Amino acid sequence: MGHSTVPNSMDTRLESEVGEDTGYVTCVSAAIHLLESVIREIGPTEIPVLITGESGTGKEVLAHRIHRFSRRAEEPLRKIACASTSNNLFVSELKKLTANGNGRRGQSGVGTLFFDEIGELESASQRTLLDVLPDGLPAQRSQIITARVISATSKNLDDQMRSGHFRSELYYRINGVCLRLPPLRERKEDIAPLVESFLAKHAAELGRPRMTLSERTMQKLFDHSWPGNVRELENVVKEIVVLGDEDLTMSMLSHAPASREKYRTAPCSLKAAAREASRQTEKELILKALTRTRWNRKRAAQELQISYKSLLYKLKQIGLPDDEGGAS
Repeated sequence: MGHSTVPNSMDTRLESEVGEDTGYVTCVSAAIHLLESVIREIGPTEIPVLITGESGTGKEVLAHRIHRFSRRAEEPLRKIACASTSNNLFVSELKKLTANGNGRRGQSGVGTLFFDEIGELESASQRTLLDVLPDGLPAQRSQIITARVISATSKNLDDQMRSGHFRSELYYRINGVCLRLPPLRERKEDIAPLVESFLAKHAAELGRPRMTLSERTMQKLFDHSWPGNVRELENVVKEIVVLGDEDLTMSMLSHAPASREKYRTAPCSLKAAAREASRQTEKELILKALTRTRWNRKRAAQELQISYKSLLYKLKQIGLPDDEGGAS
């Protein structure tokens, strides 16, 4: 099957149902409007779709959007997290999702099957998936996936194929239409509507009053490089809602590492991950204590059961003001 490409211009469980698609439909950029027009064309078809894009760009949201326009929209979309499953579990779950011997849809009643981060699928699982995917020919097999197939990856599958880490046969089977979801830095006109959407969403979830951000904050959001894309933006907005202090959140954002290369080249280890998780938890506890004490650092240190000097040192580490100006 041939494939086309949209131009650049423009749980611990294996599977889970995708929630409501929110966020990207509020966008105004030409790139997203182009994607929307393509989705409306391919949605009602059975053509397999491959979604590419950096981590955090909203590939899962896009998959759900395609499902909404499909003829199977009344049936669930099921996600398989390819990066976090063993081959045995993958094989077991695929058996539940394939048609039975008479060619009818399996008992699961899944309308769309979404393979998240398919580039992370191990070799044996790739072979298994290839065996149960339809190839456009009359069905000759008793076990075959009958759901609409959508896949997503943040990896370059061309490079993966050249290096032998991804099967070329599987690539061409899943790539009926390829949609590229651009990173947020390439469509900054979407920042304002996304911010409004996330402010409303998290204010409602947390029972907080709806906030309106200052022009200064919006400019800082616009100037940020967003290495974590839409997911990072939502986390920042959620933190603003939680703390009720946009200046505090923006102070942390301005001190955050902006280079994406740092994250791409940094070695990945359990020790490094544990240290990073510990630092993040410590920062959140400090911020909560400071918020409760209205930035009275001495009282915050008492709440945290650490010395005042230790708190000032930690504030300096995470890039927050360590002086008493503004404390009450």
